[in-house]
Amino acid sequence: MMAVERAQYVTRDTILKMLSDEENAKVSLAESAAGLRDGEEYVDLEDLVAGVQLAKSPMTKILNGHIVPRSAVHGETWSKIVAQLTH
Repeated sequence: MMAVERAQYVTRDTILKMLSDEENAKVSLAESAAGLRDGEEYVDLEDLVAGVQLAKSPMTKILNGHIVPRSAVHGETWSKIVAQLTH
């Protein structure tokens, strides 16, 4: 595993550990939904370099199971995720 891949894995793992049980459930429900609303903020755990992204309609990328929508987490958690991405 290359250093960059390792760093991304650690970041993904760190982000997932920030989520409460309730937030994990909401993220899981969002992953099974049809998609994100136009303009909704999300983080793609498979593309952390892109940072916070905005959904563009129609948004079907959520089906890959690696999306954390802002709407699925508390404001404090979202702030921690954004801080981790800019770290």
